[in-house]
Amino acid sequence: MMIWVTIGLSVTAMGILAVFFTAVLGWANRAFHVPVDPRIEACVEALPGANCGGCGFVGCREYAAAVVCDAEPVDRCVVGGQACAEALAAIMGVDPTPSLPYRPVVHCGAHTADRLLRAPYHGEPTCAAANLVNGVQGCTYGCLGFGDCQRACQFDAIHVIDGLATVDYTRCVGCGACARACPRNIITMAPFKAERILAVACSNKDSGKDVQRVCKVGCIGCKTCQRTCSLFTVKDNLPSIDYDAYCPDDLGDAIRAMEKCPRHRIVVVGKPSAKDLAALGDEALPDVVTPDFKTTVDDTEWRG
Repeated sequence: MMIWVTIGLSVTAMGILAVFFTAVLGWANRAFHVPVDPRIEACVEALPGANCGGCGFVGCREYAAAVVCDAEPVDRCVVGGQACAEALAAIMGVDPTPSLPYRPVVHCGAHTADRLLRAPYHGEPTCAAANLVNGVQGCTYGCLGFGDCQRACQFDAIHVIDGLATVDYTRCVGCGACARACPRNIITMAPFKAERILAVACSNKDSGKDVQRVCKVGCIGCKTCQRTCSLFTVKDNLPSIDYDAYCPDDLGDAIRAMEKCPRHRIVVVGKPSAKDLAALGDEALPDVVTPDFKTTVDDTEWRG
């Protein structure tokens, strides 16, 4: 009999505690409720949910909250592109501002055989680790080829081919993960005013003589490109391109500069255009599409 009394008292006590805590939680839910702008959920639904960080925020929800609460621009989602920007703009009641897509450019064109003064490396097979070791390769600016960028990409859009990071622009969404992963900062995000643009495939700032000691293809800072086209400026023995002045429809001098470059470090990178694809006919595209711009030098390989 005493057992049943004990059980009854326990059940009653638990029931009273359950009612009490339910009431407390209900009161706390009302007292501490923070209203959430319904536009945040609408923006989350409009975003692709990739959580790639290309917008500068940890994930899509954080970006959606920033758009609604902090008036962040609606065109920062590189995965969703213009369609996503227009959807966010409709939710926020603003005009979408067209923006140029940014895509990665690898500023190195040296494959394994092109790199001189290499030493055996037996450490952790990552670029971040190898970059801390002196003498892994003679060029202290070039691609290390251990694939940190490849592992960082969620879209299978960059691969290390024969020791060189190579972008597959047919898959790339411009999230910038590869650029952030590169310890030598040789991958930069460039504005693509067209499907294919010119780029400088070298990062070595040493003198031409020193470059030739460590690389078969590195830029020697001869300034031929700068003398030929105003888009190029050579600083610290390395040319850069003024993308603000870059006009895809008027590249006559730039093409001539590319053809005159003695080391062929001015290259074409990007996704093949419809004209390029039509020229292929029935040929199958390779898994990684690399530009193949023919100049006066026969069979030159152009890499992106």
